[in-house]
Amino acid sequence: MSHIASPRIIVALDYDRPEAALSLVDRLNPSDCRLKVGKELFAAGGPELVKTLVKRGFDVFLDLKYHDIPTTVAKACRAAAELGVWMLNVHALGGRKMMEAAKAALAESPDSPLLIAVTVLTSHSASDLEELGLPGTPEANVMRLAGLAKEAGLDGVVCSAREANALRRQFGEAFQLVTPGIRPVEASLDDQQRVMSPEEAIEAGSSYLVIGRPITQAADPQAALDAINHSIA
Repeated sequence: MSHIASPRIIVALDYDRPEAALSLVDRLNPSDCRLKVGKELFAAGGPELVKTLVKRGFDVFLDLKYHDIPTTVAKACRAAAELGVWMLNVHALGGRKMMEAAKAALAESPDSPLLIAVTVLTSHSASDLEELGLPGTPEANVMRLAGLAKEAGLDGVVCSAREANALRRQFGEAFQLVTPGIRPVEASLDDQQRVMSPEEAIEAGSSYLVIGRPITQAADPQAALDAINHSIA
């Protein structure tokens, strides 16, 4: 399969050991995907692992969902940018001032990464949100928080693909929509509640698809990645 000019698949490195993540990465071509490093792997491998992935030619999405006082988040984002990451995120529930501080900090970087906001986790249902004091449907909360992120100058949001169509209509083509909870039709749902197939998510307006187990647990991860890329080409 020919390489992808601008890969839309972000492979989720959901591992607890750097060695396991690197073993998987050895089997993937950086021309065909990007990588996501979340809290568990970052806690195990730290900044050095991120630097290693960047040196291997991969675009890295650092998924740490920063949520703290504005000054602390701004400094954390500045430090993350120095690792050479392609994209990082904050949690929209941190508020406008926090998001604006994070964006301002990244503007000082010579190669400013994309900054997106987490809205509502794909594992959350309406009843989960009600328990947290957030009335309304997950979709309504996503729209409200995405609007706040847009006003704060962020590049986009993490969202369920089920909200992508409405977000795309509301915020335009330049707003990045990064969607986890993506499962090929033959895959299990695992712990996700609001899911779509890769083809459905792209059709709905997603910019990038975060996919973990269907690729990382495949007998041939590159072949699984190639198949998904082909399905959304």
